[in-house]
Amino acid sequence: MTSTQQRAALQRQIWAIANDVRGSVDGWDFKQYVLGTLFYRFISENFSSYIEGGDESITYAELGDEVITDDIKDDAIKTKGYFIYPSQLFANIAKGANTNESLNTDLASIFAAIESSANGYPSEQDIKGLFADFDTTSNRLGNTVKAKNERLAKVLKRVAELNFSDFEGSHIDLFGDAYEFLISNYAANAGKSGGEFFTPQHVSRLIAQLAMHKQTSVNKIYDPACGSGSLLLQAKKHFDAHIIEDGFWGQEINHTTYNLARMNMFLHNINYDKFNIQLGNTLTDPHFGDDKPFDAIVSNPPYSVKWIGSDDPTLINDDRFAPAGVLAPKSKADFAFVLHALSYLSSKGRAAIVCFPGIFYRGGAEQKIRKYLVDNNYVETVISLAPNLFFGTTIAVNILVLSKHKPDTHTQFIDASGEAYFKKETNTNVLTDKHIEDIMQAFDRKENVEHFAKSIPHEKIAANDYNLSVSSYVEAKDNRIAVDIRELNAELKSIVVRIDQLRLEIDAIVAEIEGGELET
Repeated sequence: MTSTQQRAALQRQIWAIANDVRGSVDGWDFKQYVLGTLFYRFISENFSSYIEGGDESITYAELGDEVITDDIKDDAIKTKGYFIYPSQLFANIAKGANTNESLNTDLASIFAAIESSANGYPSEQDIKGLFADFDTTSNRLGNTVKAKNERLAKVLKRVAELNFSDFEGSHIDLFGDAYEFLISNYAANAGKSGGEFFTPQHVSRLIAQLAMHKQTSVNKIYDPACGSGSLLLQAKKHFDAHIIEDGFWGQEINHTTYNLARMNMFLHNINYDKFNIQLGNTLTDPHFGDDKPFDAIVSNPPYSVKWIGSDDPTLINDDRFAPAGVLAPKSKADFAFVLHALSYLSSKGRAAIVCFPGIFYRGGAEQKIRKYLVDNNYVETVISLAPNLFFGTTIAVNILVLSKHKPDTHTQFIDASGEAYFKKETNTNVLTDKHIEDIMQAFDRKENVEHFAKSIPHEKIAANDYNLSVSSYVEAKDNRIAVDIRELNAELKSIVVRIDQLRLEIDAIVAEIEGGELET
């Protein structure tokens, strides 16, 4: 079985588990239990692998808790960020799950112990609350302790049956892919709410490549509205680990999604000291002010959400918004996220941000912000994508690429919304590797390509009221069939003549037949 076939088979098994074990619990609500169990198994096996250190004579799961010394525990927490005793490992809990009458409370105690093991260590904030959404006492699992335990045992057993082979090698990739597969499927089935925390992998690949284009190394990559971390992880998948020197940084406003992002980092084997995911409102309570600038920024912020805006008079003096001289409208925070990203961007870096199309042509404060961005030469490229690429929305969004090191004052526009730049699938459209390659080549070359890409000088954009809509500068291809009216008219006349001839011939035949009948 090839790795692709193995991955596909594993994904089918995982989704079958998700559908099988949820029962009366809504799939969206139940995601925490399947995802949390998968995460619990991963960190258990990851930790066991670390303790065993390749020594085949040691099986950590078979050791007694009493053999663990304080020194062993201290060293493990400093390295891995957390500690799990042998008795707390997923394998041992899953083994006796069916007969454990206190399974739900035992799991709650284990999760609390894993989190508290990091107290007082540098990893404390990265581990704290990781299992907060894995509520083993919730009535969503059942109305009685017995019902709760039965459902939990079923989840544990089914996840235990998954074959990830040896932990080393492809095993880690399979765990991470399995986790992202689950997240993406839950997002697809959750509609709008799913699109708010997960960016499809094919779009994430394009955004990551745009942000890191031609950078041989970046200090760190940042997502100010990171959701489950899918955009950050694409940067890891498609670039050598050493190119991102100080790791992955992000902020997320939703607590559940914030936990998903941190779990996602661990599941992709990113150690606690190589990521920094924070909880909070990026616009009004931004983190990492002392850690900027960032060489690469990727983001798919929520479209046209409300924010406090001008109701907070201090924001106009905020370093992020003050240079533009105006705040984004209270009913549409899109440009607030854009200005935040720009403020955090280094002089050598790029930011690639998914944007709602309306911000590129509307007037008022948004026009003034566009003027600030264009006049200061920060807009490198605006890319129009195909419709229906994201979960929960069918609109054709844009990608705004910001840069502080442009070689000229031109702004590039790319129209990748046509059928040549996406593939139709059942529920959503997708970008194939070829589509991404075509867009990246156009982005790199900055050459004018009819009906696809065009670089526009600053003066022309200014004269056009700072409109940044791709359709204003890239003429769409006319797929209508050209018709020569004179030729068509001549053809119609010929057809009329032929019809008249046919009618005469038919009349003659009918007359002949009728004459024969009369003679008879």
